[in-house]
Amino acid sequence: MIDIRYIEEHPEEVKERLAKKNWDFDPAPVLELSKKRRTLLKEVEASKAEQNKLSSSVPEVKKAGGDVKAIFAKVKELGAANKAKEEELKKIEADLQGLIEVLPNLPDPDLAPGGKEDNEPIYKWGNPRTFDPKTMKDHVELAESLGLIDYKRAAKISGSGTWIYTGLGARLEWALINYFISNHLADGYEMILPPHILNYESGYTAGQFPKFKDEVFWLEGLEPRKFILPTAETALVNLYRNEILSYKDLPKKFFAYTPCYRKEAGSYRTEERGMIRGYQFNKVEMVQYTTDDGSDAAFEELVKKAQKLIEGLGLAYQIDKLAAADCSHSMARTYDIEVYIPSMGIYKEVSSVSNARDYQARRGMIRYRDEEGKTHYCHTLNGSGLATSRVFPALLEENQQPDGSVKIPEALRPFMGGLEVITPKK
Repeated sequence: MIDIRYIEEHPEEVKERLAKKNWDFDPAPVLELSKKRRTLLKEVEASKAEQNKLSSSVPEVKKAGGDVKAIFAKVKELGAANKAKEEELKKIEADLQGLIEVLPNLPDPDLAPGGKEDNEPIYKWGNPRTFDPKTMKDHVELAESLGLIDYKRAAKISGSGTWIYTGLGARLEWALINYFISNHLADGYEMILPPHILNYESGYTAGQFPKFKDEVFWLEGLEPRKFILPTAETALVNLYRNEILSYKDLPKKFFAYTPCYRKEAGSYRTEERGMIRGYQFNKVEMVQYTTDDGSDAAFEELVKKAQKLIEGLGLAYQIDKLAAADCSHSMARTYDIEVYIPSMGIYKEVSSVSNARDYQARRGMIRYRDEEGKTHYCHTLNGSGLATSRVFPALLEENQQPDGSVKIPEALRPFMGGLEVITPKK
């Protein structure tokens, strides 16, 4: 969450930066509650100090033969008044927390204001193949003709917005995941297989709760209530919740493979047919914990890692620098890496690389101790490395041949037993 001291010191700046995220923020209620909290806290501390002073005087008064009844009465009176003030303080702190915890992260100052329409393409790589519209197949047709995906049986056993990988399709999906994993291991990232069922605190630290608590799948019958992870990031950014790390241990670099579960699936529009958007999809996620001064370098590293994976598959892609309001609630900065889908004639996101700065760490009390022993909040970053449900369609379409077969990129062949081409089923 946003540092309350920063809001107190720069209220207008915070208001202006949040406006870039289309968030109407009035700092007055926060400043008013914060002022009340400070005043009341001083009164409580002063009262406790007086109680302690009076209590410590009792032995000396007794020794001098004085009456201590008045002292005890005063201590009792101060204690009762203090208890009422502490209850009021608790309520003010809860109200203040309620105002701050729903605020989105401050966007980095260099981001353009506005939403998706204001995103800025900053890099392109590769030349998308051109096809004869009469003979070109889209990924749905290719997947079905090659026996890679079974949409009908998935709809039967689960419903719309789902699919089943079959035969070589399952192997191709697993090859993609293994290709990602092998690259991350080679780059010195630690592999994690996290639980898929998480507690409320995990969603809170990630910044998804309380505002977006209705956008995940909740499990009934569990106490306390738990939800299914929407992305491995939600688990990975909670590994060091309520812990203090040493600056010597940073950066910490992790990746995790998980299925991801989200409530909002695709529509029947051509743009979202097949595997482009569903309730469940596979993803390998990267996360880093860094010091504040290592944050920007970590962001660039994650972007380059996503680029390297896509270039290794030979897919045309572009990078978009997201405008402030298109960055997610918890993020200060995001670049989307998007692959070209020939049948759609557009680029679709396969990786979002984001920097949360210290926003998530403040929510989860994730800190590090510097050389002088002072504690600071970590910076947390994440990036998809990669999401397969759009890489898979791009691979099929970009590598289709006139006879209906699909060439397997060289980078994936070692994970496919050396297979070079997938041919149509007879």
